[in-house]
Amino acid sequence: MRTAGGVVGVIPHCLRKKKVAYEDADELIVTKDLRERKAVMEERADAFVALPGGFGTLEEILEILTLKQLEAHGKPVVFLNTNGFFDPLLAMFERLYQEQFTKRDYCGHYHIADIPAGVLDRFVGYEPPARIHKWFD
Repeated sequence: MRTAGGVVGVIPHCLRKKKVAYEDADELIVTKDLRERKAVMEERADAFVALPGGFGTLEEILEILTLKQLEAHGKPVVFLNTNGFFDPLLAMFERLYQEQFTKRDYCGHYHIADIPAGVLDRFVGYEPPARIHKWFD
């Protein structure tokens, strides 16, 4: 059983060399590259939270959503939408639903929280979403 409160850092070697690693983490895992970093995080995480960030943040959270859509995991996914940061991305998601590039049912695969406490609230009593038939009805 895991206990709350620990910090696990996962960083590729190239970024650690740039001295951006949180060296005081309870556990620091150094990977060979970003792909290995994502694999470690996916395996070790109990949930995924996207904070406002750049291209890497978007790439990582969209991969996690895709994997959830493909039923590779059933873990919670939450966007911390501080000051509406993710509003344009959420509008793009809405367009995907409207244009029928994905089923609206998939909006249940992620949650939006405006404040950090809202992120934690999403974890209480979390149940993975019901299976959605992706390709055929």
